Amino acid sequence: MQMDTITLAVSSQHPTRRAEFLGGAKATVPMVIGAIPFGIIFGALAITSGISPAAAQAMSLFVFAGSSQFVGVGLVAGGASLPVIWLTTFVVNVRHALYSTSLAPYVRHLPQRWVLPLAFWLTDETYLIVIKHYEEPDPSPYKHYYYLGSAIFMYANWQLCTFIGIQFGSAVPDPSRWGLDFAMSATFIGMMIPSIKNRPSLAAVLVASVVAVAAHGLPNQLWLILATLCGVAAGVITERSSKKSAA
Repeated sequence: MQMDTITLAVSSQHPTRRAEFLGGAKATVPMVIGAIPFGIIFGALAITSGISPAAAQAMSLFVFAGSSQFVGVGLVAGGASLPVIWLTTFVVNVRHALYSTSLAPYVRHLPQRWVLPLAFWLTDETYLIVIKHYEEPDPSPYKHYYYLGSAIFMYANWQLCTFIGIQFGSAVPDPSRWGLDFAMSATFIGMMIPSIKNRPSLAAVLVASVVAVAAHGLPNQLWLILATLCGVAAGVITERSSKKSAA
């Protein structure tokens, strides 16, 4: 009887589904603020690049990958072929496979009706918020609601900002001159810095940055693919070297 009472007392301390959901949304507020100009400039640039309002909004609804959407719009405006667009956006988004791998141990028990939408809503911002929560020692059984709160907040914000950007782009001939696209770089730099925790991650960031600047003149955004591949290679090589040194 005493054991049952203790168990009940401990379980009652767990956050409720609603508390987890609202907690995820609240923790994502800084990321949402940073993404607002990012979403607006995407909608505006899509329109000025010749993409219809419906297609621009559909990209945000069904693709929901900010960096890939920017790259895709740039390639479309530059007249790139479909294979180049597919390959480039695939490489840009391949990092999500790493996100999924690190989140898998925490969500593998969930049914497909949870896993599928959470996988679709996975973004850089939500990943950074959610993985920290999952790694906390708190044994809450409802942490997927925290994930859901963050993901839905980001998704709703992105749709609204895309819509605003579409209207903005229709009214302003050249929205890129406002410099709002800098928000994308600032947001990703802000997210990247805390993730540099060891030599492999530092090597990956430094090499990718140098290659991106050096190869920026390549056509069809190929500098992005090259920088990504070189950054990954640098991280892997550094990690293997560190393990050999430790051995």
